[in-house]
Amino acid sequence: MRDDIKLVAFDLDGTLTQHKTPLCQENRALLEELSRHYRLLMVGAGDAKRIFNQLGGYPIDVIGNYGLQQGIYRKETGTLDLTSEVRLACDRESVSRRITALRERHGFTEFTGETAEFHASGCITFPLLGTKAAMADKLAFDPDRSRRRAFYGDVVNTFPDYTVFVGGSSSFDLAPLPYSKYYALDRYCASHGIAHSQVVYAGDDYGPGGNDESIYRSDFTFYKVDDYRTLRAVLADLL
Repeated sequence: MRDDIKLVAFDLDGTLTQHKTPLCQENRALLEELSRHYRLLMVGAGDAKRIFNQLGGYPIDVIGNYGLQQGIYRKETGTLDLTSEVRLACDRESVSRRITALRERHGFTEFTGETAEFHASGCITFPLLGTKAAMADKLAFDPDRSRRRAFYGDVVNTFPDYTVFVGGSSSFDLAPLPYSKYYALDRYCASHGIAHSQVVYAGDDYGPGGNDESIYRSDFTFYKVDDYRTLRAVLADLL
């Protein structure tokens, strides 16, 4: 147990769970143990209530959509209540035009479904194989992310008004600036009077273009999780 730490923050998929799967009993027990000594927080890329449901209703505050949503756990009702939710307008014509240019430059002009997915929050998914691509095709497309990282810089330059991530198995995810996990965690700390030096963060997606990279490259202490099944060992000095 570390007396200098007040807040332990987490990514979800790949850190606490396998991707898109319920929280396992071992890591639920780990959260219970940590919660006796520290405030806990989820910092997510997706919808806050979806994250809460994936956690099986575990009692924890959840930041969703890179900080566009703030969710507070209510002990009296056992629910997650959204205390704030930002929805930003998106110039779909401009985004689609830029995505088309990227497809033409990098050879992804054939796709299934729509060229982009526009979320109510203002976030965007740029699926290289299209919105209706078969799951097997998506999983086989770029398992080590090397194909997308090869032109990640071009996507970043094409969308200077967004934070760009190498997302999922075959996509790029775009969050309107200044939203990112670092931005979300920094704002949470400011609103709760917690210094960066009193926070640790555990995440798996810390490589180039990863959605945890902004925290990994910041002044927050970062615990690298390369297999969610080893999380207890990774966080051993907090226990």
